[in-house]
Amino acid sequence: MKKNVSSIVYSILMFVGVTTLSASDEISAYLLGSHIEVNVAKTKLQDAGFEVIASYTPVENGTTLVFTNDALKAQGAKPKRAHASVLRMFIDDKEKTISITNPIYFGKAFMQDDYQESVFIDQYEKINSAFPGLTASKDKLDADDIASFHFMMGMPYYEDQDELATGKNEELIAKVKAYKEGKLLIFELKLSDNCTLLGFDIGDKTKEFVKKIGRANAAVLPYCISIEDAKATSLAAKYYLAVSYPQLSMGQFMTISSVPGAIEKDLKKPFE
Repeated sequence: MKKNVSSIVYSILMFVGVTTLSASDEISAYLLGSHIEVNVAKTKLQDAGFEVIASYTPVENGTTLVFTNDALKAQGAKPKRAHASVLRMFIDDKEKTISITNPIYFGKAFMQDDYQESVFIDQYEKINSAFPGLTASKDKLDADDIASFHFMMGMPYYEDQDELATGKNEELIAKVKAYKEGKLLIFELKLSDNCTLLGFDIGDKTKEFVKKIGRANAAVLPYCISIEDAKATSLAAKYYLAVSYPQLSMGQFMTISSVPGAIEKDLKKPFE
């Protein structure tokens, strides 16, 4: 959290024991827990007030649930903040674990200067109430570094997004729906009359990067496309993969050096 956060908020988060807040104010990217079945997870999310909008298989024997609620959608409807409208839960049937994106971490990353602490703490508390006993992932960053995160000098920041296509919003959405008979469209989430977030299935070869740098963070997929202001954009992969894998080493990054370009190419295909 920011240095001037109230002692009350610190006490709440320390009591819950998930975000690894300490003197260095580190925030974990993921909340980890013991394995549960997909249907059970869906019910728990729904009972906590979330809407599950997609069930996706990023790797073999693993399922990502994409979920949202009115509060998250309201945040995502703000200009250039669509990616903050969803959270993700990865259920790993192989390793018998679950991993949930920490709303505080990704809220700070994707909302930037529009981050409203109370909104994302509320989501955090809902998740912990629905799934008792969650623990912090080793993937983490100092709170003050999240919004300004980039992998290294010369690498993109959050705002350095890839422009995939231009045109009327409805025409861009129609192209994604029509591409491959709509089989690659994972979800469509309308956030406002001017903004829609789409979940998109990148190619099988492209998404093999998850196996190389860690299936524990497979909630990184599906990739998302934002349709807003007559543009289709996506988070630059060199940013999105790095912020989703904050412990990624340079050596690991080099093993997937071709992936960011492949992701951008896959995302542009519906608009060609």
